[in-house]
Amino acid sequence: MLRNHTFFGLVEVNEAVAKVLTILNEKPFQKIEGSRRSLYETLDRPALRPLPSAPYEWAVWHKAKVPPDYHIEVEKSFYSVPHSLVTQEVESRVTERIVEIFRKGRRVASHTRATQAGSVHTDPAHRPKAHQQHLDWTPDRLIEWGARIGGCTSALVEHMLHSRPHPEQGYRACLGLLSLEKQFSSARLEAAAGRALAIGACSYRSVKSILEKGIDQLEIEPIPETNCPLHENVRGAAYYQSSASTGKWGLVH
Repeated sequence: MLRNHTFFGLVEVNEAVAKVLTILNEKPFQKIEGSRRSLYETLDRPALRPLPSAPYEWAVWHKAKVPPDYHIEVEKSFYSVPHSLVTQEVESRVTERIVEIFRKGRRVASHTRATQAGSVHTDPAHRPKAHQQHLDWTPDRLIEWGARIGGCTSALVEHMLHSRPHPEQGYRACLGLLSLEKQFSSARLEAAAGRALAIGACSYRSVKSILEKGIDQLEIEPIPETNCPLHENVRGAAYYQSSASTGKWGLVH
């Protein structure tokens, strides 16, 4: 119908097609009954479903195994799941604003997505009851295990547990710390724990770094004294304060 027309732009083509589109859709078929319009009304329209109420939202999926602290790591932040899922495989669905966690297709947790890496999001309903054993791991048992290695290790474990909003959030770090005994021996772990406590670097990564670099085997160097020797040209702060008030400054030869 438009083969003999000359167009000078896509807009002109679309306008011309729109005018003859109704005629084309209602034109009867040559070999079968009906038209494009009649087939659409009888076949296509009944099968159509309403458009989604919300626009499509991009999501990224991750798999994880629930650790003893029942917080899985998703894109460098931590989100709680029901404590009964510890050791089980779950999937997380991450959108721009929400992190949803699923177990065998059933949603078990939902959190607002973290805006800062390393943040911890805990739903109080996910915590185990006070009288329940959490897979046989409790703060007391972890501290006792640390005490078997030494007093510094025990103190470090206790600090790692109590520095978190919930003690269970420190389970993973404590278990990692205590596992270093197999790799480096209990004596070295105790020495590294003492070093970490002395410098205020009370974390699993700090202790592991101390052990890997052999810093635990070095002697702690005493801090040198910084007292200035007595000398006639060393006047002290009082001299300069008095000179500043009078506007007189002495020359040092």
